[in-house]
Amino acid sequence: MQIHATAIVSKKAKLADDCVVGPYSIIGDNVSVGAGTKIGSHCVIDGFTSIGPNSQIFTGAVIGSPPQDLKYKNEKSFLEIGEANIIREYCTFNPGTEEGGKTIVGNNNLFMAYSHVAHDCVVGNNCIIANNGTLAGHVTIEDMAVIGGLVAIHQFVRVGALSIIGGCSKIVQDIPPYSTCDGHPARIYGLNLIGLRRRKIAKESITELDRAFKILFDSGFSPKHSLEKAEKELRLTQEVSYLINFIKNSERGISHTCRK
Repeated sequence: MQIHATAIVSKKAKLADDCVVGPYSIIGDNVSVGAGTKIGSHCVIDGFTSIGPNSQIFTGAVIGSPPQDLKYKNEKSFLEIGEANIIREYCTFNPGTEEGGKTIVGNNNLFMAYSHVAHDCVVGNNCIIANNGTLAGHVTIEDMAVIGGLVAIHQFVRVGALSIIGGCSKIVQDIPPYSTCDGHPARIYGLNLIGLRRRKIAKESITELDRAFKILFDSGFSPKHSLEKAEKELRLTQEVSYLINFIKNSERGISHTCRK
């Protein structure tokens, strides 16, 4: 274990033998850090926080500090971060608010400088959140989503898998999977074709998703009738079924298309 002489690491903290802790960093009592994780200088990791193996945390990150929620009254809540995450300079991650509440971050994510993950969020795997990306409380980011710089996401919003959101967007309703979105507030512009091809989604499924987007977002029908038409006319591949179920289960509603 390589702990710089100026770092303050609680004797109660659980760090794997090959962890690296940089100058002037502080690690609290209830923190656990997995093998191969490197913590840069001037970081603060506190609270009931667990960090998986092979992650990198850069200068000035504050991980596990109390949630920025006026309802929080020192309840015991948690922050769980998976493996192989890159957390760049001055990011802030908060645990859940209620007793036993959790903020959960998956694996292989990139959080660029100044990103904020608020209380009770869930971030999946292989996501990118660019500089100053801001998640309010209870936001869900599904796998392989890309959030542009300076994007602000309203509480309780869901961002679907393999979607991409342009920089400086304001997200107040759910972003459907496989979509490209942009704007203030954000609107749907179409399929994330580049992302789908990079993930080697079958051409047949991409074609069916393209048809689905035309029916669901460009047909002019009501949301209810659009869903009925999609289920009746489309071949329900795994991706199309996922898209339809995402829309059906939306609580905040789906962002509008740019054509409305």
